[in-house]
Amino acid sequence: MTSRYHEVYEAWKSDPEAFWAKAAEEIDWIETPAKVFEAEEGIYGRWFAGGKTNTCANCVDRHVERGRPGQPAIIYDSPITGSKRKITYAELLAEVEALAAVLKKKGVGKGDRVILYMPMVPEAVFSMLACARLGAIHSVVFGGFAANELATRVNDCTPKAIISASCGIEPGRVVAYKPLLDSALKQAQHQPEFCLVLQREQGPCDLIEGRDFDYAALVGEEKSLGTKVAPEPLDATDPLYILYTSGTTGRPKGVVRDNGGHMVALKWSMKAIYDMDPGEVFWAASDVGWVVGHSYIVYAPLLHGCTTILFEGKPVGTPDAGVFWRVIEEHKVSALFTAPTAFRAIKKEDPDGKLVGDYDLSQFRMLFLAGERADPDTIQWAEDKLGVPVIDHWWQTETAWAIAANPAGLGLLPVKYGSPTVAMPGYDVQILDDAGHEVPASTLGNIVVKLPLPPACLPTLWHADERFKESYLLEFPGYYKTADAGMIDEEGYIYVMARTDDIINVAGHRLSTGAMEEVLSGHPDVAECAVIGAHDDLKGQMPMGFVVLKAGKDREPADIQAECIRKVREEIGPVAAFKTVHVVNRLPKTRSGKILRATMRQIVDHEEFKMPATIDDPAILDEIQEVVDHVDQMRAAQAR
Repeated sequence: MTSRYHEVYEAWKSDPEAFWAKAAEEIDWIETPAKVFEAEEGIYGRWFAGGKTNTCANCVDRHVERGRPGQPAIIYDSPITGSKRKITYAELLAEVEALAAVLKKKGVGKGDRVILYMPMVPEAVFSMLACARLGAIHSVVFGGFAANELATRVNDCTPKAIISASCGIEPGRVVAYKPLLDSALKQAQHQPEFCLVLQREQGPCDLIEGRDFDYAALVGEEKSLGTKVAPEPLDATDPLYILYTSGTTGRPKGVVRDNGGHMVALKWSMKAIYDMDPGEVFWAASDVGWVVGHSYIVYAPLLHGCTTILFEGKPVGTPDAGVFWRVIEEHKVSALFTAPTAFRAIKKEDPDGKLVGDYDLSQFRMLFLAGERADPDTIQWAEDKLGVPVIDHWWQTETAWAIAANPAGLGLLPVKYGSPTVAMPGYDVQILDDAGHEVPASTLGNIVVKLPLPPACLPTLWHADERFKESYLLEFPGYYKTADAGMIDEEGYIYVMARTDDIINVAGHRLSTGAMEEVLSGHPDVAECAVIGAHDDLKGQMPMGFVVLKAGKDREPADIQAECIRKVREEIGPVAAFKTVHVVNRLPKTRSGKILRATMRQIVDHEEFKMPATIDDPAILDEIQEVVDHVDQMRAAQAR
């Protein structure tokens, strides 16, 4: 079909308020907003001021009341524990209402904060929705986060309650959460009034009398009583949740999300961007601890009346690189949204995609990638093996939904590899130089969004308005600073090349590490890669590559290293001064799959660094250190 994108984008640009007023008709309002956008409220204005609504009612109650009570709302699939569970919308309402009753009886109400420290289990979703029902503000902290990191979040958002599980389960190991929670509360100045603990059979824990309560026992009691809890009427501008993201100072930033604008934008995105219809099965293979989990495991699919997959597993090793295809076939998934790193892991284990052929994927229509740059080689591999459109799109924790995408529901635009395509309605994306001036097309610069930000984007940081302004608004007045670098071509396609701190300066030349990674990932033997800017006394910085090779390759690493260096020099040019590539077994990543390039650079430059709170496996940093030390020793020996 011919894409309607340009027509829709221009309709938004010519009358933003009319555009979002129309989108807001998809939401059930207790009181219709007095104004679509109130420019005088908040830091840059507020969406749907004066409106009253409830997010839980929109995600659950209305589907039970309007023909979907027996449709699965959540399919829980845990290859790690071997358990599966389907939860209908009616069953979801019963679970959420019972938990809301427990919380309400213990004094949790509108505006109170509740920290959720949970693995990928249905109770994590029930907890988010129960908070939303009461008007309590949830803050999900990634299950298994270090105790000191959890303590900083407890001190910052001062929760009345914490809901946790006894443990999380990773391939081959059980991660005890309760000792981490206890340690965090010993470190924290603020103390919650109580903790609810979900006991998991793989690792039950002791409860502290008077503070800790058994989740299942209390919820079971309210279910047996049939306690009803009506959804709390909330202002559209009331906070729904706080989600902490890393801060450059080491102090986490609490991104605030509101109720009204969040629902309007996410509901609109499910059809316009992901081309999903109510009743279909949508799978975001992420974690509820990340923004993708908030937006596209929980809120957007349920707002839209879809079935959402809650997957407790990994793309490889649970049990093999075919688990994604098994889930898609078994649960009749229409669209999958995951990180490029998941596909690089699958490609590394099954380079020829042989496992794809073992499954019936006839119902599967679309793959969406986001979280970090999707290199063309990975996109082309997925297109070739799956035979469906593969859509890269770009957004941030701060925005809650896509800044740039190829909107499937409006009709796909031609794909340009390396680009997440075009700006979505709501986002006026521009490229500025460091002095704040617009740059010509296809020129590298700072990616910014003209204010106001669209619905669902953060209105501020939790109790930190000034920090919000300093972090995002002051450097380029009138614009939101994405802290990403990139360019826009003559046709309006956006290219996100790197975080601005990943733009390196080689003898006065500003170069994108992302462009070099794109070249390296195109090497037939490279599964994944990272490029950093290492300190150099002469040139300021020099690019250094790290590559992970595909499984089953028995070539000499030195030959591959030489080919990688030659390939970058040919495709980027001698100006890149690309001379060093390390072959490593794996790259250090966050638990959402983002490569920890800044930490790698600190190791290479022999700087002190703080262990990243979100790191998946700290042992990988030791492996990187060994490789760097070995090369340093060889160079020192050669110098002698």
